[in-house]
Amino acid sequence: MRLGLPFGLTLSLALCFACANAASSFAAAPEPLHSKAVSKPASPHRSAQQAKPEPAKPFVPLTPAEAIQKADNYFNRTKTMIADFVQIGADGRRSEGKVFVEKPGRLRFEYAAPATLDVIADGTTVAVIDHKVGSIQQYFIWQTPLKFLLKDHIDLAKDTKVLNVTSDPDEVAILVEDQRVFGGTSRIKLIFDPATFTLKQWQVTDPQGYETLVSLFNQDFTTVPNPAFFQIYK
Repeated sequence: MRLGLPFGLTLSLALCFACANAASSFAAAPEPLHSKAVSKPASPHRSAQQAKPEPAKPFVPLTPAEAIQKADNYFNRTKTMIADFVQIGADGRRSEGKVFVEKPGRLRFEYAAPATLDVIADGTTVAVIDHKVGSIQQYFIWQTPLKFLLKDHIDLAKDTKVLNVTSDPDEVAILVEDQRVFGGTSRIKLIFDPATFTLKQWQVTDPQGYETLVSLFNQDFTTVPNPAFFQIYK
């Protein structure tokens, strides 16, 4: 059975790296036909001024260079993170849990039941631990695109091949290709919130064409994770 991980790893092969508005309206009650109260009509000039809507600011997309620079800034200023994640694997299966990050090099994906996995990086090694079968597989960090989350300094234009950048009111997406991962060339789509420019999703396409999508929620950039979370155990 093929089991996708947040960065596109499988248990048989390390592959690669891993919100609705409600509107309300109301109508004023009609004036009674025989009401004795007569209200003074508002000045037409004043009413027109009050009813005049504010002009909407036109959306101005970021240039590719601006988007890449903002992405680099995000990765390089984010030293710690605790967040909830939801993962959709290549087979459509949904799993969730909590992710802990402390740079440089430390990370833990802690899956909620019924999943039986932990993915832990201790600064040098990434371990995939399956409690159900009692197995552990280990890889060097540089063999996976986890370096995007774990390196002290990221330069997307130098560290990867940038394939495409899109910018719209809902998201800014940067598609990169990484040839220096275990298993072959992988593509990673990094998706940012355009308002805060925090990473909200990433989508990995591994060398075999399988896709894994990870979404982040409730991100906390101030709490420092417990160091014990990053100890690899058997």
